[in-house]
Amino acid sequence: MATVEKMPMLQEGYEKLNADLKRLKTERPQIVDAIEEARAHGDLSENAEYHAAKERQGQIEASIADIEDKLSRAQIIDPRDLSGDKIVFGATVTLLDEDDKPVRYQIVGQTEADAKTGRISYNSPLGRALIGRSVDDEVEVAVPAGDRYYVVSKVEFI
Repeated sequence: MATVEKMPMLQEGYEKLNADLKRLKTERPQIVDAIEEARAHGDLSENAEYHAAKERQGQIEASIADIEDKLSRAQIIDPRDLSGDKIVFGATVTLLDEDDKPVRYQIVGQTEADAKTGRISYNSPLGRALIGRSVDDEVEVAVPAGDRYYVVSKVEFI
């Protein structure tokens, strides 16, 4: 029997997925209307509008199925309920790079990750390297640009 893997995420990520799902479900009838309109234009073999609408319908249905799957497996974690000195999902971590320049990341779910805003996935190379570490631990991460070294300076649950 297969086990369903839980998908950790923050409340904010769960709400964003729900909003995306609602938006896609409201787009469904519009696509059906577009297909009907394109079908009315006649020969379907040379009807670009029809094929584009059918393709969009397939994309929407696949996205809806994917989001519904993620929501059904969601395990919502509130970082403020966590504590301790080890880095876990939801922790906000301050690292010192090789030049002692501080960088700050929050460990989040795959759907919430955005490195530009300081949110990295727990499945990313850096995220995997950080999980379980504590303050003053040294972390080595292999990235496409080469190996990077960090020292954990601070772990917060905010």
